[in-house]
Amino acid sequence: MTIDRRSFLIGASLLSLTTACGSSGSSSSSLKIGASLPLTGPAADVADPGYKGYQVWQSQINARGGLLGRKVEFVIHDDGFDQNTVVSNYNRLITQDRVDLLIGTFSSFLNLAASTVADRNRMLYIEPSGGAAEIFTRGHTRLFFSQPGTTDSAHRPFAGYVEGLADKPASAAYLYQDDPSTDMPIQNLQKVLEGLGVKTVYQQKYPPDTKNFDAIANAIRQAGPALLAHGALEVDGVAVVQALQRVGFTPQHLYQTRAPSSVNTYPKGIGETNTEAIFTVGSWHPAAKYPGNAEFVADYRKQFNQEPSEDAANSYTAVQVLQAGVQAVGKLDQDAIAAWLHANTVNTIVGPLKWDARGVPDGSLLLMQWQRGKLEVVAPASAATVTSAIAAKPSWAA
Repeated sequence: MTIDRRSFLIGASLLSLTTACGSSGSSSSSLKIGASLPLTGPAADVADPGYKGYQVWQSQINARGGLLGRKVEFVIHDDGFDQNTVVSNYNRLITQDRVDLLIGTFSSFLNLAASTVADRNRMLYIEPSGGAAEIFTRGHTRLFFSQPGTTDSAHRPFAGYVEGLADKPASAAYLYQDDPSTDMPIQNLQKVLEGLGVKTVYQQKYPPDTKNFDAIANAIRQAGPALLAHGALEVDGVAVVQALQRVGFTPQHLYQTRAPSSVNTYPKGIGETNTEAIFTVGSWHPAAKYPGNAEFVADYRKQFNQEPSEDAANSYTAVQVLQAGVQAVGKLDQDAIAAWLHANTVNTIVGPLKWDARGVPDGSLLLMQWQRGKLEVVAPASAATVTSAIAAKPSWAA
């Protein structure tokens, strides 16, 4: 694996890695997979475990002889969560690093730009995250999303839960980061809940680089919503809860995107006790019985001495999909791999994935809730790890 000097170095294992040379489709000793990741900047906490998910798969595939008989090497550049940089990095991966295959980055904000570069160069592009609807409306035929649901459908599990409540919340506040993967799910949720008679008392969008949420937390406290729905990535999800704690406001229901699924950092950031009853949706759970999931969890723990997060699992799933297509076709033919993926179902650690012509998966996300220090699956019933949801959020602990 080679990595740009600006990159955030993860793990001592990187110290012994070497660089292989060769062009796309060449007979070099290694098969090179390229990506640009936001290893620094506001999305670094998402990209870090995501990168580790790639590394777990790399260790596994190389221990089994590699892909198409060649050891896999990742070529990773850091983009600092900047769209211009991510475009430059993917162009560099294709034209200078001469990678054999591409893999996606993190957030819809970056993937929207990066997938355009891949399409222009007629290369396969599999996204581990970033399911904004606009990404899949541009006619790209080599683009695939490796989670079971996109932002178009991300609101449905929690909306369905609220709809089923006998005592629905009377009012709601909506807060979201200015990112296609966070604003659309919350806006869609707002439309559904308003249709159920839940009154909107507060709505606010904020820039990705927002650090201080005290004024927003005070405004939410003054509005006094029974339900707070927050479209967050990771750092901002923790920061908003910390701000709510400082102003002393606990909503009866709290739903956040993405952030609560970061099992290694979220409880530390807000206090383990304070996670109780917080809802989120996700694509993956460590206890899922899908083939290969237990091996992934065990290998991740062994390699990094921590629990895998959903971001790590999503990265791992993306390269599972890539591996399935490459092995089925038997060669590095980008169009043939894309055609095979469009025509077939791939078994992954998030379940079977099958895509429509846009690269959108045919599936739905899981509704999850923190209960007694663990992130549990509430719905659907077929995947649930607990018998019921906690109805009301306890007040913040000191």
